[in-house]
Parts: sequence; structure tokens; C-alpha cells
Amino acid sequence: MELKDCAKFANENPVCYIATAEKNQPRVRAFAMWFADEGGFYFHTGSAKAICRQLKNNPRVEVCFYAPEPPPKVGRMMRVAGEAEFINDTALRARLLEERPFLKQMGIKGPQDTQLAVFRVRNGEAYFWTMENNMRESEAERIRV
Repeated sequence: MELKDCAKFANENPVCYIATAEKNQPRVRAFAMWFADEGGFYFHTGSAKAICRQLKNNPRVEVCFYAPEPPPKVGRMMRVAGEAEFINDTALRARLLEERPFLKQMGIKGPQDTQLAVFRVRNGEAYFWTMENNMRESEAERIRV
């Protein structure tokens, strides 16, 4: 497996869960990832939200993407552990506003609006999980992200 396989899985299953830490308390929430490529897994949120403060205090995160299958199968999961990096690239932020126009309806005025936080997860590793390797998690192939 390669990073492109991880990006493909994430793009096909963009609803995911991001785990951060606040002091000694884990915090998990669902996210709709924006996109993934060989540069990382890209997300956006509001700068006033707790997740921004948590990521600034501790950029280490884990993201879990899930592709369900009809019962009795359970599905497939990809876990990505890495670091969140905030991005202030104007062109990328403008692209986000084009691709997700609902952000303007929420009051984001443009790519430089400080209410908008864009970040990517990278500098870590990913691995896939299925019921077939459930009891052998440590043996799952790790992919650098």
C-alpha cells in the first residue's frame, strides 16, 4: 500500500472522526474531510471552535475513516495518526470557498477571513483495519503519511 491508496480511501469515505487531546481528556468529533492527496488530509473548521485551541496546544491527532459494508460484514477502517498543520495559503483557501459555498452562507467573507481555519494532517502513519486482522492490529502494514 502507498499514500495514494490512503488518500483514495479517505476521498471515497470523507466522513471521519478526529481525536484530539485537551489536557488529559480525549476529544472526538465527526468531520467531513475536505480532500486528501499526497500532501495530507485536508480539513476546515471555525477558528473560534475548541478544536482549533486543542490543535494549537497539541497538534498530534488521530483520524478514523470508515467504509461500512452490509451485514453481516463490518466494513473497513483506516486510522491516520499524525500532526495537524494550519494552512494560510490564499489560493487553497479560495479553492475551499469555491468548493464549499455554504461557508460564505455561514458568514465567511473571503480567503483571508480569520474565522476560517484550514488544516491538514500529515507527518505520521496510516493503517487499514478489517475484522480479518482484528486480533493482529500490530501486524497491519503502516503507511507513511
